[in-house]
Amino acid sequence: MEAALFPKECSEALASALAMAGVVTITVDSLEAVGIESSAEWPLVVVELGDEPMRRLRLIEALSEGTGLPVLAVAEPAHIPLLDRAAGVSDLIIGPPDALELGLRVRRLAQISGGSDVLRYDDLELNPLTYQAALGGQALDLTYMEYELLRFFVEHQGRVWTREQLLSKVWGYDYYGGARTVDVHVRRLRSKLGEERAAWITTVRSVGYRFG
Repeated sequence: MEAALFPKECSEALASALAMAGVVTITVDSLEAVGIESSAEWPLVVVELGDEPMRRLRLIEALSEGTGLPVLAVAEPAHIPLLDRAAGVSDLIIGPPDALELGLRVRRLAQISGGSDVLRYDDLELNPLTYQAALGGQALDLTYMEYELLRFFVEHQGRVWTREQLLSKVWGYDYYGGARTVDVHVRRLRSKLGEERAAWITTVRSVGYRFG
């Protein structure tokens, strides 16, 4: 079983889903108290953005900076625009969360927290724990969803993914903006990677995209 810190201000539905996923939780009085309770035994924090998304995103940023713990955010579709430049959110799931998917994401973050593996491709480095990206040794400024898309590509090199699959795997829900959202993010990634490296992301006509 994996373990996670769980603020009381999160819902009973989320607590139930964590229990069904086999995740052991330790409850703290509030998100502000997580830094006091954190230890190596509790490798991540699960936070529901709820009806105070901006406040909790600010607390998540402070928590991440202060403890280095990865944070799994449980959000609603309306919260997605707020996450575009949010710092400290290591992974995202749309609520109400499915217990199976929730368990998989918690386990993945726990594995990241337990090690310092950095994802690499050529001269690109992605640190899944700190959400930092570097290209040729220089920091790469990515939005939250740009980082998530690039990380997914690096973790799944060589395979062709349709736009619909990428929406499901990276965004995690049926995004209201449609498949064009993927095209926009791919275009931004190519621009930030630069002319020489833009070809890492290949367009497969009438299908989708392939990395590597």
